[in-house]
Amino acid sequence: MTDEKTINAYATRVAEYLQVPLPPEQIEARMAFTEAVGTGHVLDLGSGPGSDSAFFMREGLTVRALDPTPAFVEYARENGVDAHLGTFDDVTEEEEYDGVYASFSLLHATRAEFPRHLASIHRALKPEGTFFLGLKLGTGDHRDDLERYYTYFSQTEIEEALTQAGFTIDRITTGMGAGLAGNYDGFILVLAHA
Repeated sequence: MTDEKTINAYATRVAEYLQVPLPPEQIEARMAFTEAVGTGHVLDLGSGPGSDSAFFMREGLTVRALDPTPAFVEYARENGVDAHLGTFDDVTEEEEYDGVYASFSLLHATRAEFPRHLASIHRALKPEGTFFLGLKLGTGDHRDDLERYYTYFSQTEIEEALTQAGFTIDRITTGMGAGLAGNYDGFILVLAHA
């Protein structure tokens, strides 16, 4: 994700972002991801300020965090996270990770790029590696009130894209929640494996 307006919206709101509460469904899904991985090395893709990365570290996982927002990376590093500046295109590893966690990050990719990013994630996972994907549900694409770019997918589109990328879906949870802009949106949380 290289959209400058989106990156700038996050860069100027690190403190506010840290105050956004996670919906109960997401807390449960994050724990389910952790339990599915067990032990090992995970990639927190679009890690933001590293809150999920820090949680995974406390649970005994080795974490590499990747985010395109310099302010997020700096905050994560200051808090002990192995955070790196980078985009979805920087996922070039092969069979490196026991898990990849993409919590509401890939929704900033364009519809055309989405299948390519899923394929890269699949390649980066070890055989049977765990993948968590959180997205907003909907149609089309647009910018929110903070100028962040979003692509929306239906549940069927997400399931088809994951299957085409070689994933097996293990669990799907849907719900509603408020994000940084304060809007309530439908979301989907998917746990899958390579």
